[in-house]
Amino acid sequence: MNPNRVIAILVGLVLLVIVVLSSVFVVDQRKFAVVFAFGQFVRVADDAGLNFKLPAPFQNVRFFDRRIMTIDNPEAERYITAEKKNLLVDSYVKWRIVDPRKFFISFKGDERMASDRLTQLVRSALNEEFTKRTVREIISEQRDEVMQSIRKKVEVDAADIGVEIVDVRLKRIDLLAEISDSVYRRMEAERKRVANELRSTGAAESDKIRADAERQRDVILAEAYRDAQRIKGAGDARATALYSEAFGRDPQFAQFYRSLEAYRSSFKDKRDIMVIEPNNEFFKHLNKK
Repeated sequence: MNPNRVIAILVGLVLLVIVVLSSVFVVDQRKFAVVFAFGQFVRVADDAGLNFKLPAPFQNVRFFDRRIMTIDNPEAERYITAEKKNLLVDSYVKWRIVDPRKFFISFKGDERMASDRLTQLVRSALNEEFTKRTVREIISEQRDEVMQSIRKKVEVDAADIGVEIVDVRLKRIDLLAEISDSVYRRMEAERKRVANELRSTGAAESDKIRADAERQRDVILAEAYRDAQRIKGAGDARATALYSEAFGRDPQFAQFYRSLEAYRSSFKDKRDIMVIEPNNEFFKHLNKK
């Protein structure tokens, strides 16, 4: 075979391999692949695996990360509340690319530029939210509401640049040293006022419950005494009637029985002494033979 022809075939094969290799690219599942033709956006290849394009220099490919990224400022930033108090706020933002075309048009594919832009948006939203609220609302009462409001405001601008805001969090909120003491004193005074109000309310309720319990006790005792007296009276009346009926049948026995009762009452104790005449009427039943 002609040596020149062999060389030509080899050169053709090498060129073919180069063309084929420059027409094939692999998309990682963690990446977006954007195809450009002479610097102009053509399409987005977001299916993981083997993909094809025109060989270079007709088309080329750039890859963008589709995972969630974090913007975490190393230093806390200062914001002013509705009370004109300075706060040091440490926050972070979670975001990701959702529209590679808009992202490339906005930042030429530079993630650092996108991070700076999102930082400015979040800072502006934080400043707007903080100026409408007091220190107490931001720290304890409306913290979640503040984060949700910031996220919603940033999402609108982020959508225009091909970015999705996944989350916005306030990690730490600190007062400046010069105002911490005054704020703490005011919070302490507020807590004491609330505690005193609760104690007063509790004391009033206690007195009310105690007075009601005493009233119920008096009513119960009065009703019990009334019922006891009624029962006692009925019993005495019944006893009197029985005595009268029994003694009416034999008056002499009744007189004798009453005398025995009198003796029993008078000489209940051995130390009891009576000084009377022996023929006294009191001992008439003892003197009988």
